[in-house]
Amino acid sequence: MAATIHTLGELRQARLHSRPVKQEIRDNLVRKLQAGEALFPGIIGYDETVVPQLVNAILSKHNFILLGLRGQAKSRILRGLVDLLDEHVPVVPGCEIHDDPLAPLCSACRARIAREGEDMPIAWLPRQARYVEKLATPDVTIADMVGDIDPIKAAQAGLNLSDELTMHYGLLPRANRGIFAINELPDLAGKIQVGLFNILQEGDVQIKGYPIRLRLDVLLVFTANPEDYTARGKIITPLKDRIGSEIRTHYPATRHNAMAITKQEAWTERASAGGPKVEIPDFVREVVEEVAFQARADRKIDKRSGVSQRLPISTLELIVSNAERRALTNKESIVVPRVTDLYAALPSITGKFELEYEGELRGAEQVARDLIRSAVGAVFTGMFEGQDSRTVVEWFDLGGSLPLSDTSSAEEVVSQSRGVQGLRELANHAGLKGGAAAPLVASAIDFVLEGLCAQKKISRSDDRGYSAAEAAPRRNQRREEPMIDENFQIPGAKKKYYN
Repeated sequence: MAATIHTLGELRQARLHSRPVKQEIRDNLVRKLQAGEALFPGIIGYDETVVPQLVNAILSKHNFILLGLRGQAKSRILRGLVDLLDEHVPVVPGCEIHDDPLAPLCSACRARIAREGEDMPIAWLPRQARYVEKLATPDVTIADMVGDIDPIKAAQAGLNLSDELTMHYGLLPRANRGIFAINELPDLAGKIQVGLFNILQEGDVQIKGYPIRLRLDVLLVFTANPEDYTARGKIITPLKDRIGSEIRTHYPATRHNAMAITKQEAWTERASAGGPKVEIPDFVREVVEEVAFQARADRKIDKRSGVSQRLPISTLELIVSNAERRALTNKESIVVPRVTDLYAALPSITGKFELEYEGELRGAEQVARDLIRSAVGAVFTGMFEGQDSRTVVEWFDLGGSLPLSDTSSAEEVVSQSRGVQGLRELANHAGLKGGAAAPLVASAIDFVLEGLCAQKKISRSDDRGYSAAEAAPRRNQRREEPMIDENFQIPGAKKKYYN
């Protein structure tokens, strides 16, 4: 339609009537639901929780807020709303507030239509240009959001300051006939939040107190951390009362969903960059996700700050890079990450969480190492439940050792582990197929060894590699401690000993 209509007269002949933006989004949502189309492609794990609430809010034509911790896809959901807009809408060319040619708001557009009539050209605005996003910061002013009087424009045109043509429009009027998103709403100063009252309740804004009111057509959406989770500010109660729906987001509920998100977001397909092909075993992906799950449950990590899904995403990218470096150095044909590559990703892990007092005492790096060990143990136990590892453990208890590290080539790992009875059989249980390449075999062997370390059946050190578990301290060692001084005798007192 946009390719065939070029003037106001042609638009009127086509009998196209613009809908309010909330009605437009609702209608397109209804069509998608009836056709069974995906509503928010790329949003994983919200099908039974967030998405139904979001659909209800749109069907109710509500302004809404997404409330949740960092890294819960809040901004991505808001940007996905663009797909619910019409592909193009007609606008008055050059109008800052995208005026509808059939129902103009500003006096300049009304004057132009009266002057040019049916021959006035029209423009078509694509859906991507109808989304305006603003990150709330304490320095945002009401002029930035709503607008202000432009005295220079008034002086140049010889207009009175109260004339509508002297207005400089802010972000909110410029989002007219579209979606206006404000991220981190609590960071917006209270007096600026007050300035949003009218648009939420009455649907209009007033600039600088002059008797000029713009009845805007806009869907307002917000994101925020829960109010009691942030010390930077809060959403004032009257504004919360005017927001139609409050929708809570959450972290992935299952490891399967988390793996799907990380696979979608992480940059791991690097063959096109000229390097060898990357192949990531499933157990490596599971351990990476389990690190985040362990972190969210650890009492040494601040629950109020949260542990973003960006942790496994950036961690997976780093372990692939470490594996890529090893493969390039050893001239291997494929890049296969190992569980031990997680320790090379410590710079990413430690930057993705805030510590409680107990964690500060232990140190961020040691906390991250503990998380990796717990994650490896959890995945290994689940995958190898019922498998007998005594033969491998006994080999180490009898004095065997494997001086391996994350820089050891795949051939070196495979050749040195051949003498460990039962190790290759356990590695096959990690999903190896017959005729698997050496880097895949080495990764599976590495996983078994790290899993046994996590269960404290064997030990590993940077200088000795893998060896027998350290002997437990003797618990029955006799320890002599006189209860009283021998020079100060109390009748009947005797020396006492503790075992």
